[in-house]
Amino acid sequence: QAQLVESGGGSVQAGGSLRLSCRSSVYIYQLDCMGWFRQYPGKEREGIARIYTPGTRTLYHDSVKGRFTISADNVKGTVSLQMDNLKPEDTAMYYCAADFLCESMVARSGQYWGHGTQVTVSP
Repeated sequence: QAQLVESGGGSVQAGGSLRLSCRSSVYIYQLDCMGWFRQYPGKEREGIARIYTPGTRTLYHDSVKGRFTISADNVKGTVSLQMDNLKPEDTAMYYCAADFLCESMVARSGQYWGHGTQVTVSP
């Protein structure tokens, strides 16, 4: 069982940057993949960035491609999401996740979730 703990998030003006970090309680190379999902009120969580933790292959949702960068530190056991050029539509709850359907970046039962962190982008 892996426990994921996020840090970062907060409020920023449009065009600004934020960095989210996620620490795993297990070695991240023991996980198939890690990534970030976000959830708008009343909507389901959607995958926005994924990295294979035994490797470095990444995948991004079209809405964040070119603005967000996911990275993994195998030594520290963390995965980070650098978010640049933030837009008001990026306002959502962001969740660290592991062992979802990695290739398609879709949630599945039995995966791991962090508790979530709020990101708010003002115009």
